[in-house]
Amino acid sequence: MGKRVIVIGGGAAGYFSAINIKEKNPKYQVTLIEKTSKTLTKVKISGGGRCNVTNGRQKPSDLVKFYPRGQKKLYKPFERFNTKDMQDWLYKRGVATHEEVDQRIFPTTNNSQTIIDCFEKEMDTLDIELIRNCAVKKIVKSTDWLIHTDTEIRTADAVVFSTGATKSGWRLLTELGLKTTQIVPSLFTFNIQDDRINELPGTSFPEATVRVIGSKFTETGPLLITHWGLSGPAILKLSSVAALHLNGCHYNFQIQINFSGQTAQALNEIIDQLKKVHPKKLIKNYKTNQIPHRYWERLVQKLELTETPFAELTKKSQNRLIEELTQALFQVTGKSTFKEEFVSAGGIDLSEINFETMEAKRYPGLYLAGEVLDIDALTGGFNFQACWTAGWIISEAM
Repeated sequence: MGKRVIVIGGGAAGYFSAINIKEKNPKYQVTLIEKTSKTLTKVKISGGGRCNVTNGRQKPSDLVKFYPRGQKKLYKPFERFNTKDMQDWLYKRGVATHEEVDQRIFPTTNNSQTIIDCFEKEMDTLDIELIRNCAVKKIVKSTDWLIHTDTEIRTADAVVFSTGATKSGWRLLTELGLKTTQIVPSLFTFNIQDDRINELPGTSFPEATVRVIGSKFTETGPLLITHWGLSGPAILKLSSVAALHLNGCHYNFQIQINFSGQTAQALNEIIDQLKKVHPKKLIKNYKTNQIPHRYWERLVQKLELTETPFAELTKKSQNRLIEELTQALFQVTGKSTFKEEFVSAGGIDLSEINFETMEAKRYPGLYLAGEVLDIDALTGGFNFQACWTAGWIISEAM
């Protein structure tokens, strides 16, 4: 019999590690242990149930830009197994994928169950033992690895630790002596109560720029008004790159927003032109592709310009209007995260890991993959790709 391998954690990284280890080493006894009754939970809900399985960017130099934490360490791993390699891996197993305009990759079925079925089929075909509802309580390094669960003690020659962003997972590893970095939420929306956006959920801006006041953090992208404040790619990106800073602010801070996608000067010239061309037209009836009409009407109302034609727009009111469109200040009073899609910034310190094997430097035979590590990414399939790459490297190392 070959090596006994235990994989702890039934998520993306755990499944992909187990499958590739067993495929390359058929004589190995591979067992996957999951604490709960459910596996591949994030795969199931990713991309609104469509599964944003990876991204269309292939070059490591392009990929690493999307990882606020883990950037430098991931370059060489991505040279070995990148997003194209993952698409090829799926295709060889009957799963075709397609790339969308924003370079996100989905199965052509647009159904996450396609990915889950693929993984489950591989598990069955390769005869990988799957144990659900089994919590690991302790890990001990003796001659073998001793895995203490709530029902028994299992022995292994190698362990893959892929529990995701869980306190229990980090506790087990810190008990072994591995260091963690500060762990804080990432990829969250901003809670804001403000008359300018209240009762306008669903209103979106195609190209907004958002800056955290008193910091260097600025992001540009689509912006969305929600029932509780602001969301959309610009906000999610900002919450990720500024995760540690915003935690230090206790999620109470100011942001400045340019809703228009234009400079104040450019907007000023547009309004000056409207004064000349449409002097009798009411300001509230002006429409632009950049500013949704619902928001424009709300802003005009707040500035008491509802019945004002362009010809009567004073310079003072025009400046206020432009300021609200390009330098609007909002007070953020909290964050909203979604438990199932939660992503953390922080985890096991990357200095503990040999990225040529994904093995703990101080514990040969202990491999780590996924969100248990201090690696996290922006939305777009990047967090999954870090899981696939780590799982592949672990299987190569074994």
